[in-house]
Amino acid sequence: MFRLLPKSFVFGLLAFALPMAAFAAAVVQSASGDVRANGTPITQNQQLNPGTAITTGANSQVVMRFDDGQQVVLQQNTEFRIVDFRYNASNAREDRSVFDFVRGALRIVTGAVGRRTPTAFQLRAPQATIGVRGTDFMVQIVNPLYVSVLQGAVGFTNAAGTAVIGAGSFGIVASAGTLAAAIPATALPAAVTTTFGTLGAVPGVGAAAGAAGGTAGGAAGGAGTAVGGTTAGASLGAAAGISAAATAAAATSTSDKNATPTTTHH
Repeated sequence: MFRLLPKSFVFGLLAFALPMAAFAAAVVQSASGDVRANGTPITQNQQLNPGTAITTGANSQVVMRFDDGQQVVLQQNTEFRIVDFRYNASNAREDRSVFDFVRGALRIVTGAVGRRTPTAFQLRAPQATIGVRGTDFMVQIVNPLYVSVLQGAVGFTNAAGTAVIGAGSFGIVASAGTLAAAIPATALPAAVTTTFGTLGAVPGVGAAAGAAGGTAGGAAGGAGTAVGGTTAGASLGAAAGISAAATAAAATSTSDKNATPTTTHH
């Protein structure tokens, strides 16, 4: 025989369930090839929670969109983990966006968390912990780590100190004990140039996506993006065949745009 549950009990269950639902961090926007979450093949529109490890196989890619509008693109042969993600539109003090990036290549376009609470964002790679300032950037680990900053600025912190690389620049972090440094596009390995070109051209990622030409080692690459509603496609190293956005966010200081990084030694 069934009995009606007391209202207080029902409301208690709802109060317990709502915070649990809020922990859903992201949804799969698109996926191709062999993409897995905790070892299980993922599907489009699947929700991904903190604690989820995402891996991509050969010729695979996944685009994730987080609750705050942040987008993360994982290229082939990548291992990435959502360590912690919290977003409360009405309380920035609860912001948290922490990821482990073990291997491979990715692109991140920060959302509300990265814009309003930059200190809440951490991308932890073997070579350095990466922080942001309203940013669109790409990273590939081939030991060393290479970065291309499309918008805003990226800070790298490790045992050697902290270095900031601004929009329109490329950088390298050789090891966990070496400070990040800006490099010319011509110093990028051909494979990294190709990867950055592919990541920069992913449809629907960034403020706006646009096609752009460019060839490096016979591989096509490049993309134009719009920042603040204005197209800002600029060639970032014509010799490397990469075309990408090079306009910083309004909040980014002029010094963040310089090719020479700001450094702080420990």
